[in-house]
Amino acid sequence: MELIVLWDIDHTLIENAGVSKEIYAAAFTALTGRAPAGPARTEGRTDRLIMRDMFQRNGLAEPDWTAIEVALSGAGAARLQDLSRRGTALPGVREVLKEVSVRSSWVSSVLTGNIEDNARVKVAAFGLDPLLDLPVGAYGADALQRPDLVAVARERAQRLRGAPDGVPVVLVGDTPRDVEAALATGSEIIAVASGVHSTEELADAGARTVLPDLMDTGRVLGILEALSAR
Repeated sequence: MELIVLWDIDHTLIENAGVSKEIYAAAFTALTGRAPAGPARTEGRTDRLIMRDMFQRNGLAEPDWTAIEVALSGAGAARLQDLSRRGTALPGVREVLKEVSVRSSWVSSVLTGNIEDNARVKVAAFGLDPLLDLPVGAYGADALQRPDLVAVARERAQRLRGAPDGVPVVLVGDTPRDVEAALATGSEIIAVASGVHSTEELADAGARTVLPDLMDTGRVLGILEALSAR
């Protein structure tokens, strides 16, 4: 095995058209019986941190995580059709995922702040799930901080797919937190300015490779092939 590629989901693979924040609000309401005072602050954080922040900003004690995860899962499942109707897979994503998925010496999965159930909803809404090795992924319930998810995905790739020690890991994401997670763990990063952060912001965060989007399949594959050859 030559490479582990871990894709962020929201604003990297898909545009969720506001459905994500509706999921957080619905989960909060299910747990408290009232609507939150304001929308969730996501910014590339894990679901654990997003929901903790919502409870703190609303002056409420944080419930047990198990209850929060159940509420998030229910809210996500209920919005599958809304997501597929209002959202979209971002330009070039389907093509590049197809090309990466057929490389037998690469593992292609996700590293996302979403809990696993909702990550699966989001990629399934646009038929991307067959192109990703989701059991190897790392999800928002697996760790509090995003950098810690890298070790989770690496361990799963070793255990489930026989990845050797030291195989390069590449994160693909649209926020400075994706860049920070890569830098903190010795991973490579392909930053994509397909979300709210500009190419300049992503470069300032430390990304040496910044793309405007994932539309140039050949360029993305060339970058990944160069990293796998190191």
